[in-house]
Amino acid sequence: MAQQAVIGVTGLGVMGRNLARNFARHGYPVAVHNRTSAKTTALMEEFGHEGDFIPAETPAEFVASLARPRKMIIMVKAGLSTDAVIDEYAPLLEPGDILVDGGNAHYADTRRRERTLRELGIHFVGVGISGGEQGALEGPSIMPGGSAEAYASLGPILEDIAAKVDGVPCCAHVGPDGAGHFVKMVHNGIEYADMQLIAEAYDILRKGAGLSPAEITEVFRTWNSGRLESYLIEITAEVLAHTDAATGRPFVDVVLDQAEQKGTGRWTVQAALDLGVPVTGIAEAVFARSLSGHAAVRGAARELPGASGAGLEASFADAVEQALYASKVVAYAQGFDQIRAGSEQYDWNIDLGAMATIWRGGCIIRAHFLDRIRAAYQADPATPTLLSDANFAAEISKGQDAWREVVVAAIRRGIPAPGFASSLAYYDGLRAERLPAALIQAQRDFFGAHTYRRDDREGFYHTHWELPGRPEARIDV
Repeated sequence: MAQQAVIGVTGLGVMGRNLARNFARHGYPVAVHNRTSAKTTALMEEFGHEGDFIPAETPAEFVASLARPRKMIIMVKAGLSTDAVIDEYAPLLEPGDILVDGGNAHYADTRRRERTLRELGIHFVGVGISGGEQGALEGPSIMPGGSAEAYASLGPILEDIAAKVDGVPCCAHVGPDGAGHFVKMVHNGIEYADMQLIAEAYDILRKGAGLSPAEITEVFRTWNSGRLESYLIEITAEVLAHTDAATGRPFVDVVLDQAEQKGTGRWTVQAALDLGVPVTGIAEAVFARSLSGHAAVRGAARELPGASGAGLEASFADAVEQALYASKVVAYAQGFDQIRAGSEQYDWNIDLGAMATIWRGGCIIRAHFLDRIRAAYQADPATPTLLSDANFAAEISKGQDAWREVVVAAIRRGIPAPGFASSLAYYDGLRAERLPAALIQAQRDFFGAHTYRRDDREGFYHTHWELPGRPEARIDV
């Protein structure tokens, strides 16, 4: 009998190919298939020596090469392409088989697909995979959803190929149906916020303190040896240190200042709105990318009056570090709040501490900082927000004056810092003893009879408002 594969990968783009190689390198016989056989052939010719690959030319041949219960991973573009592949493979599978979507699918699509395939007895597992092409090959952060039964069979393999930190796999069962893709979506939203905050820190140091990219490189390298140590800070220093070979200019100065996006950040904000969770830092990061791409509007507004950007001392970098750290805490706090809300909405029972654990390695937002988040949720799984954790609260309290100085300095110098400013506003909103929302609710009651609650008794109330200048209003209980 021909050798059978432990797991299979169909869709051999960069991510699928590297994931298949990762399985093979870990000793798993892996079936490989692609809609166009040229990619399968190329994989075998270039990397066939790395392990036991079983190439297949057709879906039927691919399925036949898998040991039961079959475990196959779809690595194609999210959306209609995924549905097409599922429709093609579902009739070839049997009850108990496991069909995995490793793309960046919307969690609502994953929930729909899981329900449909569950009726056929097929386990559908939506898996978030972070780390890019290098992570897929060398060890990504993996966020599997789906049934506990499916994870019992699939999980040990995924944990084996995942990144490891202190010997702990950066992979854990997230929860049922769409939980894995939901958490990956929020991961990407936090990534948007983190990148925006880093860009704002760079902009303030460049325009406000007049530092060159080379000088800012050293600032970021210093930060990467402290509490801000992370993959994103590390690569930012590398980008800023790079010189464009064609022009001799700093590389960052020749890149068009229009940041693109694939949609996961936007999904995060949309889902947060549906759940009623304020993710202001993530939202501002998404909007900042959108604004950067509106070239015509920006061009029309370029001559509008503004302030001079200069005037800060180089030593102001210390204040920027404190503002960046505090704003980063807010971004993560908002992201974890959204995961908790999604978990409650869909009855996923997600372990927030476990999510911090599996993000410590492999993924784009990997950072030493996540150890502290894990510790916070281990100490109190029900903590209402990371900002109330004693350790984070103490650090933010110590640095909040610098945080405020940075926001004010940016505003006075006309340097846009929506991430820093919105994060500070969120922090102040949470800590305020009383918010002006009371006035907003009173307005709603005035024009729409929407009622209001009182702070001195239970129940809902409506005031029959008279026109301005008329006798006092009458309250209905």
